[in-house]
Parts: sequence; structure tokens; C-alpha cells
Amino acid sequence: MSKLLKTGLLAAGFAALLSTTALGAPKTLVYCSEGSPENFTPALNTTGTSLDAARQVYDQLVEFTPGTTNLEPALAEKWDVSADGTEVTFHLRKGVKWQSYKGFKPSRDFNADDVLFSFNRQWKKDHPYSKVSGGSYDYFNDMGMPDLLKSIDKVDDYTVKFTLTKPNAPFLANLAMDFSTIQSAEYADYLLKAGTPEKFDQEPVGTGAFQFVAYQKDAVIRYKAFPNFWRGKVKLDNLVFAITPDAAARYAKLQKNECQVMIGPNPSDLKSMQANGDLKVLTNEGLNDMYFSFNTTKPPLDKKEVRQALAMAINKDALIADVYEGSGKSATTLIPSFMLGYNDKIPEYGYDPEKAKKLLADAGVKTPIDIDLWYMPVYRPYNPNGKRMGELMQADLAKVGVNAKLVTYEWGDYRKRLQNGEASLPQMGWTGDNGDPDNFFFLFACDSSGKPVSQNYPRWCNKDYNEHLEKARASADKAERAKLYQEMQQITFDDVPYLNIAHTVVYTPVRKNVEGFKPSPLGRFEFFDTDLK
Repeated sequence: MSKLLKTGLLAAGFAALLSTTALGAPKTLVYCSEGSPENFTPALNTTGTSLDAARQVYDQLVEFTPGTTNLEPALAEKWDVSADGTEVTFHLRKGVKWQSYKGFKPSRDFNADDVLFSFNRQWKKDHPYSKVSGGSYDYFNDMGMPDLLKSIDKVDDYTVKFTLTKPNAPFLANLAMDFSTIQSAEYADYLLKAGTPEKFDQEPVGTGAFQFVAYQKDAVIRYKAFPNFWRGKVKLDNLVFAITPDAAARYAKLQKNECQVMIGPNPSDLKSMQANGDLKVLTNEGLNDMYFSFNTTKPPLDKKEVRQALAMAINKDALIADVYEGSGKSATTLIPSFMLGYNDKIPEYGYDPEKAKKLLADAGVKTPIDIDLWYMPVYRPYNPNGKRMGELMQADLAKVGVNAKLVTYEWGDYRKRLQNGEASLPQMGWTGDNGDPDNFFFLFACDSSGKPVSQNYPRWCNKDYNEHLEKARASADKAERAKLYQEMQQITFDDVPYLNIAHTVVYTPVRKNVEGFKPSPLGRFEFFDTDLK
């Protein structure tokens, strides 16, 4: 089929969907997303683009109340925690139905076998699905689950006990994250016997509000409401992700009612959006941080004085004013000021190119030097324009004798190359997954063998920092955890593995007839409570 014909059919499809919504039935919401998912298994992914696409189909044992970081029961209707904090027993919800897809029809309801399948796939190397689709379970490993789990036991069909090697304060919040999604063991077995296990991660079957219908890369994802959803059928009949990488194009579609919700407005468009009577611009304080890393394994970035010099070479105030246009504020630490453990004593490095030059000279660096500066190819609330930010950094670094070559790749490739340690100065950022400070500080941790976790792009391992992180995880005392996190912020300020740039307010434009959609502080796009007037 020609590309032109495909495009025409897609346009016709959208028009038809919108016209039926206008007539009152069925209700179809189109969401203008910013990119294509890598697959539909959350355990294999770390980016919001992929997680949002899968999240519509699945559930976890515990989940966040929409629009908050508060935990609530989901596939587990309740749980018990032992006095020493090392045993967590989940009592599973009965009568939860699995979806069907093509030739697969479930013969049973959700039960403990599905829980064991979902976690053991990530944990046990001899699991039949361990290596399917590459078998890279970054979140599971970065959360320290292999060292934390002692056993996961099926007590009976509706009871599962997790035994931990030590108490872990963020454990329940971590189980509400996407990597802890529960998938169908029966569907996995069906595809394995058919000789097509790779379809498990591309053609999802879940217990969630929406059923997967079809996906065309770089174009569209289609879902329909699951009539047997355990919470009751949702108000929408159909959900469409219209994949639209360009923010201006997303806005144009929103104005024409070709989509009703969009991610990532250009900051320069916010005033016109807010003045448009057909739109609402929802806002929430972002649980996020924009930073750029110094790869400490690459000379001369292995010297702390050089990292300090480059931090002082960046004019953050000018960068924030230009790129964020009022939506960002300078970040001195990894976590926003409203989070547990924020250290308000950490100062700015300050913009001081003359001092930066002196630090480089004192470190024995003869300028000019060449270095690669990587910029993000996708929109994120914490970084609305990676290329522009890269250009501004490039100009600042040139003033101190550093010739920065701008580099970028397709988003999936970009992340993989960062994880392989290829980049010297990469842009990156983070939106918290669960509201716990641990979910930020783990980014710069190293595992028990001294290897950086997959998100540790500076490749920086600091024994004191890791000891603090483990103590905070093991403590149920909020005051003690806060003190440890404050000290960790001082450690990173002193050693400079990365430079914090900004925390942002997050804006989500929607059509005026959209009801019930709640912007998530965790950066999630989920439509379980959404309706169209």
C-alpha cells in the first residue's frame, strides 16, 4: 500500500471517528502523542512515550489515584506487611477478566500465576520469556529488585507473598510503577506454543480499561473500551493515539478538533491557547528535573575541576528564559522543592566564564578542546526544545575554549547509546515515577558490584552516595530519610557528576468538552476517567 494511500485512509478514519463522536455515539477521544512506542510491555521500557501507550491496556497490583501520588488497591484488593518489613502479602482481586486478541481467548480469570509470571520474567534468567524482545529490564534492575527479592511465593490462587532481603521504604510505591505491570501467563504460553513469543510484547493483552486494536508505527495506535473492565466500562468507547512529533502540528490538530488532548505545547503558544475559548490549559507542578551529565569516564571530564568549570560556563538564566519562556525555574538539586528531603542550602554554581577558564587552566587543560554535546530529539515537559538548548550551551562553552559538537539520534537509539557510555555531555531529564525521592536519587546509583545503573549516564560511582541511598531505602523514619537525601544532594554538588538546569510547570491543553482528565504529577497520560461532553 502506498504511503499516500495510507495517509489518506488514516485521515478518513479520523474524520469518521470525529463525526460519530459529534453525533453522540460512540465516544472517541483522540490524543496527540509525541512519538512511537518501542513496544507494549512496560517492563522493557523506560520512556513515557512507550509507557503511556501500554498503560491503557494494563493494571498493577497497586496503583496511583489518578492525578496524585497516593497509592490505592488495584489487582490486589489489600496487602499485609510483616512487623519487620520484609514480608508483603498481597490478597488478589477475584473475578478480574483478561482481554482477548485475535486467536487468543482466555480460559480463566486473573490469578497468582500471572503475578509470578510478570515478576519472574524480569528476575529469573531461566524463565522462558527472559530473553524475548532483548530481555533488558532496566527499571526492575535499577530499582534494585534482584538484590531486594528473596522469594515470590504463590500461597494460593489469590494470595502472593513477596519476601525481601531487607526492609525497603519505597517498595509499595515501586510496585505501582509501570515495570510492575501484570501480564497474562496464559497468553504468554499460548504464543510460546504457537512459536511467536515476540508478539507478546507487540500485541498486548491486559486487564485494563482499553483493549489494543492496532498500531501503525509513526502514525496511529487504536484502542477500544474493554467491556469487562473490573472497575466497570469506562465512559469512552474508543481511544486513538495520533502520533505527532511536532508541537506546532499537535496544536494545529487540537484547534481543528482532530485531537482533544495533546502533550507538550510550545511555551510560545501558551498565551494563544489560554485565550482560545474552545480550549482549556490544565497545569500542574512538575515532578521533574532537567539536567545534563558529565561522563566521568571520559577525560578531561574525569577531573572534578573540569566539571565545575563547565558548570560555571553555562548561562542558566539566559537558557531558561529562552527555552522555557516562563514555564521553568532554575534547579539547584535533583528534586523539586516540594519533595521530602529537598536541601535548600545547595547554591547555584553561577555563571562565571572567567573563573571557568581559570579552573580549566589549573586542571592542566589546554584550550581549545573538542567535545561532543548531545541534545534530546524529543519533547519532554522538562525540556521543550532540546536542540535550542544545545545551541545555547554550545555558544556558552565556546566562550571558555570548548568546541562542542552537537549530536543527536532517534530517541530509542539516543538512550541506548547513552547507556553504553558513548556521550560526553548528554542532555537528559527525569519525571518521577512514584512520588518518592528514591525514584530520583537512584538515577546516579551503582549496583552492589560497582556497576552504574542503566540510567546513570555520568557513569559515576560514589561509595558515600550509595551507602546513603541504601540507608534511606531501609528506613521507615521520614526525618532520617530526609536528612540522608539532603546529604546526598551535597555530595553531588561537591563532585559535580551532572548539572541541574530546571524544574518546570507542566501544561496540558485539552478541548473544552473534555471532562475528568487529570494531569498526573508523574507525567502520565491515562484516560480511564476521561469523558467527552
